[in-house]
Amino acid sequence: MWNSDLFAGKVVAVSGAASGIGAAITRRFLEAGATVAAGDLQTSLFTVLQEELGPELSRRLVPLTLDVSNPHLADDFIRAVISKLSRLDVLVNNAGIAPVGSVTETTDEMWRRVMAVDVDGVFYLSRAALPHLERYAGCIVNIASVSGVGADFNYAAYNAAKGAIVNLTRSMAIDYGKAGVRTNAVAPGPVRTPLLVKNLESLSGLEAAFGKFIPLARIADPREIADAVVFLASTGASFINGAILPVDGGVTAWNGQPNGDFV
Repeated sequence: MWNSDLFAGKVVAVSGAASGIGAAITRRFLEAGATVAAGDLQTSLFTVLQEELGPELSRRLVPLTLDVSNPHLADDFIRAVISKLSRLDVLVNNAGIAPVGSVTETTDEMWRRVMAVDVDGVFYLSRAALPHLERYAGCIVNIASVSGVGADFNYAAYNAAKGAIVNLTRSMAIDYGKAGVRTNAVAPGPVRTPLLVKNLESLSGLEAAFGKFIPLARIADPREIADAVVFLASTGASFINGAILPVDGGVTAWNGQPNGDFV
């Protein structure tokens, strides 16, 4: 549990906030005392989230409809945050999709959709939020991926999108650092989200395979990703800017060569 005063009086906006990693990030910021403007396209999931949070945390949750792929709706979301809460201290760009497909298996429509959600959404929300973040010396935390540092098999569009987020993070860090705005990214490895749980249940042996190649021998809990996000947004990370923080159990520390247990 984070210190309940860590973000007292602060306003945090989170995209893709209704489930999975986004819901865990939302909870962690609420536990740390923030008011959270939670944006998501699947607004029906907010009812479930509020029930899980309980009344004490839910009173500082402001659920809002958000389609990050639409620049006008992204602008409207940030305007609503300022209108309802008067300030913005932290933006967490979490919304994303990850359809399967190599380059030859990826349709034009699939490619554009991934770029619209995973890349354009970060750009639109950051562009709208930056003037407000400059006012309060705020920060941006992007959810990248180990897939933006090294590639997955058969995830061409997702790999490309997360690679773009990695360098967009660095670009914003150097462009806005002098204005007092820090920009960093968390790069998760495999995380036990609802989507991954479905895959684990349907694909026999998948969890064991993850356990073999992840040095910590397990899949991350969404709360572990959320903890890293809260840290990067906190005063404890006040001189961290432009960092891509792997939260992957050691996956990116491995060079791909088999170990002595091979065969």
